[in-house]
Amino acid sequence: MAEDFLFSNEPEEEIETIDQGTWKLIIVDDESEVHAVTKLALSDFKFQGKGLEFLSAYSGKEAQELIVQHPDVAIVLLDVVMETDDAGLKVAQFIREEAKNNHVRIILRTGQPGQAPERQVIVNYDINDYKSKTELTAQKLFTVVMSSLRSYRDILSIEQSRQGLEKIIIASRDIFSAHSMENFIYGVIQQLTSIIGTVDEAMYATTLVASNPIENGSENKLIVFSGQGEFEESEGKLLEEVLTGEQLNACKQSLREKSIVYKDNYLFAYCSSECNHNSMLYVSGVPKTLTPSHKHLIEIFAQNVQVAYENIQLQSEVEDTQREIVYRLGEAVEQRSSETGNHVKRCLLYTSPSPRD
Repeated sequence: MAEDFLFSNEPEEEIETIDQGTWKLIIVDDESEVHAVTKLALSDFKFQGKGLEFLSAYSGKEAQELIVQHPDVAIVLLDVVMETDDAGLKVAQFIREEAKNNHVRIILRTGQPGQAPERQVIVNYDINDYKSKTELTAQKLFTVVMSSLRSYRDILSIEQSRQGLEKIIIASRDIFSAHSMENFIYGVIQQLTSIIGTVDEAMYATTLVASNPIENGSENKLIVFSGQGEFEESEGKLLEEVLTGEQLNACKQSLREKSIVYKDNYLFAYCSSECNHNSMLYVSGVPKTLTPSHKHLIEIFAQNVQVAYENIQLQSEVEDTQREIVYRLGEAVEQRSSETGNHVKRCLLYTSPSPRD
């Protein structure tokens, strides 16, 4: 029966290497020859610069244990008949229903198709491919593994985008709920860390600040509003006084192109505004291998930061105006009745929004 598992030698196309790492593949079969021949046939397999990491299970129980230990497995090559006639089918059911792993690609391989008819298995079990061992040449095995990895990669990409968009929604909610200017940059950093994984330093500069000087003609200059790390002591300074060299050039490029400029481990994100105000978000500690999904999320986040800042500023102005109106009303009433005036002021203290720490 071992002859059924021999693979013919066929030429394989070379895959361009991009990244390093491995894709995990579990071989589930009760015959050791199947494990050996599968590993031999796929020994030089590469996809997106990653080879295969082989994990072996010789029974359904061992397969279930490996699935739990390695939730990031990409492919399971699964035999049907092992310790029981339906052991492989129970493993497939365990993966989807108990382990709740909907990402891994399950390729059912059987040497006895009569034991598990293809049509019935495909309909009743959440598997991704069904192959007879006798039909799997080395090239066909290569093809099915390649197509399965592409599907697995796309599923991960979709899942990462979903998680990223969820973080964007949470980030926007948290930032917009802030009423304190002091907590603004902290909220930005916290949410960016959630999106891209790490942030060392950050700074937010804008032309929309009360301290922006007009008399010297620099009313459209970017002024550091808030910062973290080495920029913590730069608040209130012109951005051109804080940045030098390559960083200043990158900042000017971002302003000129109205885009996000990525460098080795930092970025400058231009934040657009409907009010014709310029703002710039600087972040360092950015991973060098940002995916397109991460960059897209950062772009969305940068725009939300600007809107949130303007929202906080407008709300602060409204609250200040309300306090001034009530205070002056209290003074006016106080001229006629001291007790009534003091009562109005006490009401002001109770009803005015308290700043958050």
